[in-house]
Amino acid sequence: MVEIQLIEKRSRGRPQIRCDDDTKSLIIEAADAQFRENGYAAASINAIAQTAGVSTKTLYRLFPTKADLFSSIISDRINRFFLALDQSTLATMDLRQGLERLLTTYGMLTMSDDTVDMTRLVIAESDRFPEIATSFYETAIVGSNAVMEKWLTRQAERGLIKLEDPHMASGMLRGMMIMEPQRAAILRQQKPPGIEEIAQRARICADIFLKGCQV
Repeated sequence: MVEIQLIEKRSRGRPQIRCDDDTKSLIIEAADAQFRENGYAAASINAIAQTAGVSTKTLYRLFPTKADLFSSIISDRINRFFLALDQSTLATMDLRQGLERLLTTYGMLTMSDDTVDMTRLVIAESDRFPEIATSFYETAIVGSNAVMEKWLTRQAERGLIKLEDPHMASGMLRGMMIMEPQRAAILRQQKPPGIEEIAQRARICADIFLKGCQV
């Protein structure tokens, strides 16, 4: 009887085993906070592992370098952008609705506190660590531009808009949507805009854009 009770106690005391995907999510969350608080160079891998509740050995197995960890944070943010955008819903919207939805979602991604902090970090430390600038540019900027370019190309193929260069138009549209408020936030001159202001800006940008290219 005593032996059975001892076995039961030991069983209940064993740590639960997490899958790698769940462990990665915990590490990414901890690293995001560490990078934003301390910067890239000063971010402590030991502190990240401790906050995530994993060993440094496990962290390095999943993320061999600090650059890999940083890249995964940016990829995670972009993946959330894709999920929030919901391509199936976007495909059912008319031209104006779709453009406003696209711009609003993009604005919420790029002008969030998290993204503003990360952009500051990249600007401040890219000279010493060019790999983080490359990762940020290729994943966040090129990745989000590709989504908008694809949507614009699709609308042009449907004959709803006329564009000479969807890639260039996408860049111009993104700049019109975020450049001024994001830059003010990065320079700490204004707070990042809230959802209502972002949605209003999306409506105005869509109106200006469509007046120039709608068939």
